[in-house]
Amino acid sequence: MTVQNGRRWNHNIHYHPRILQAVPHGARRALDVGCGEGMLARELRRTVPDVTGIDLDAPSIDLAREHPDDVGYILGDFLTHPFEPASFDVVASVATLHHMDAAAGLARMRHLLRPGGVLAVVGLARSTMPGDLPRDLAGVAVGTLHRAVKGHWEHPSPLVWPPPVTYPQMRALAAEILPGSEYRRHLLFRYSITWRKPRN
Repeated sequence: MTVQNGRRWNHNIHYHPRILQAVPHGARRALDVGCGEGMLARELRRTVPDVTGIDLDAPSIDLAREHPDDVGYILGDFLTHPFEPASFDVVASVATLHHMDAAAGLARMRHLLRPGGVLAVVGLARSTMPGDLPRDLAGVAVGTLHRAVKGHWEHPSPLVWPPPVTYPQMRALAAEILPGSEYRRHLLFRYSITWRKPRN
């Protein structure tokens, strides 16, 4: 684990700005699904007054709670925790959907959003060969350059590999569960989904 210039970097952190840029103006409550040790939740807290992070991994939640912030950290299962429906302006998640049933996860996120709220996801999916090979080779090359310049921080949360769902399957799920959502495939082995819940 290496950190250069006092700043952490890995493939997930690289795409945090996509989440932060999706936060709607005036958002009051945000939920970070699969918050780990709380890095994204703390970034969300800079602009959102009330932030909650939830994760199933007790050691990660313990690390999150060591930070001097007012983010509320919950040790629990996002799919079953008794959150109030339609109670968040932002539901965010990075590298978490592949730890659960992706369809159930997206549906639960949709359920927890207030009308006009934004869902912002960065996730991992499984490449399919040989079609994804050129993109994956390019991703390895670019990732190697980033690591050489920025170092690499290994998060403490459990790993799931390979992801159970492919990129085309994730695109299809997003289109089915979140009509009108924006799905994008990214070079560093990630995809993103952003969606604003209709007001009516």
